[in-house]
Amino acid sequence: MEILVALMLGVLTTCGVYLVLRPRTFSVVLGLTMLSHAVNLFLFSMGRLHSNAPAVIGAAEQHADPLPQALVLTAIVISFAMTAFVVALALRSALELRNDHVDGVDKEEEPI
Repeated sequence: MEILVALMLGVLTTCGVYLVLRPRTFSVVLGLTMLSHAVNLFLFSMGRLHSNAPAVIGAAEQHADPLPQALVLTAIVISFAMTAFVVALALRSALELRNDHVDGVDKEEEPI
């Protein structure tokens, strides 16, 4: 199970960094979203993976740590707000500049 989580963490981080480095704003937004999912998975895996373990201390012999779960819920809310803000900025930029390049200049429009 830990190998699968580590592999998914690496794949999400790699894809996120690749998409952030793309020249289009939609790719950057997707990359930031993937990076935030990778951080959420990392925070969740820091609490050690227990199957069928309650998050309440004292309810069973083996319990899950509730702190990483609370951190992940907070990170989900923050990443959703960040994604909504970045999408609004990207839409505003696309409407004003008539393209969706990160720097606002299309490759065909650049002077030689």
